[in-house]
Amino acid sequence: MTPAGKESAGWDLLRLDYQPMQEADLPEVLALEQRVYPHPWTHGNFVDSLKSDYPAWVLRDTDGTLLGYFLLMLVVDEAHLLNVAVEGAIQGQGLGRFLLNQACSCARQLGMESMLLEVRPSNVRALDIYQRYGFESIGRRKGYYPAANSQREDAIVMRYTL
Repeated sequence: MTPAGKESAGWDLLRLDYQPMQEADLPEVLALEQRVYPHPWTHGNFVDSLKSDYPAWVLRDTDGTLLGYFLLMLVVDEAHLLNVAVEGAIQGQGLGRFLLNQACSCARQLGMESMLLEVRPSNVRALDIYQRYGFESIGRRKGYYPAANSQREDAIVMRYTL
């Protein structure tokens, strides 16, 4: 399946490969996760999500290189964006927004009315993307994320109406 859309900062989105995440993708997904996040998900987190049939998608270049991915959890009429990532060397080129578009489209097709997510206040790039997309801050989860030196970091909870 090729993704909808035309171009994003030099990427010909029609030529990229956008497919449901499979267990065979997990070694590459986990490696990307470990490169871009200071406190990455574990292999078990991804396996559990796939076994729970959470919508999960990967985005690959024409040569098969993994560029990014996202996972959703569906609860009643709300999709929860559990994880989204773009390879660090190509961040800032529109692929994060593209994956966010795809996640929202997936959620809409599955009958969801809104999307919920948590983001670290220190993840300024992601916060900017979400705010420009139209997500609104609806609260904070105190000490939600692990942080450096055995500390914890809050999560900003955001919602977008689909």
